[in-house]
Amino acid sequence: LLALSRAAEIGVDIEAIRPERADGKLAKRYFSQAEAAALRALPEAERPAAFFRCWTSKEAFIKARGDGLSFPLDAFDVSLPPAPPALLSVRDLPDEAAAWSLHALDATPGYAAACAIRAREISVRRFLCI
Repeated sequence: LLALSRAAEIGVDIEAIRPERADGKLAKRYFSQAEAAALRALPEAERPAAFFRCWTSKEAFIKARGDGLSFPLDAFDVSLPPAPPALLSVRDLPDEAAAWSLHALDATPGYAAACAIRAREISVRRFLCI
């Protein structure tokens, strides 16, 4: 997965959806308390897709910032389905969330993908090359 932008910082992530990873242990360890609670509140059948949308959104955001895992995944909140993708808050940076947009990307079946862009009101075009 590759993303390009002339206008803003951008990051992407793609992950294979592996239901066994969405059992709650990784969410408890890496997600914020609010995200972990939102995941637990979903019907069990919906949790794998929601887990990986959350995970890819978080990874795309830290990649766009250029911080990698030095920026803890539990230091910010992203939305989980059924809400549209969004950066909800960033601890210690109260204005940061308003500067970003998150996008769930269509991926090959069995995969979740997301894009984070430090911009609002921006169009996202997708291309597939094989």
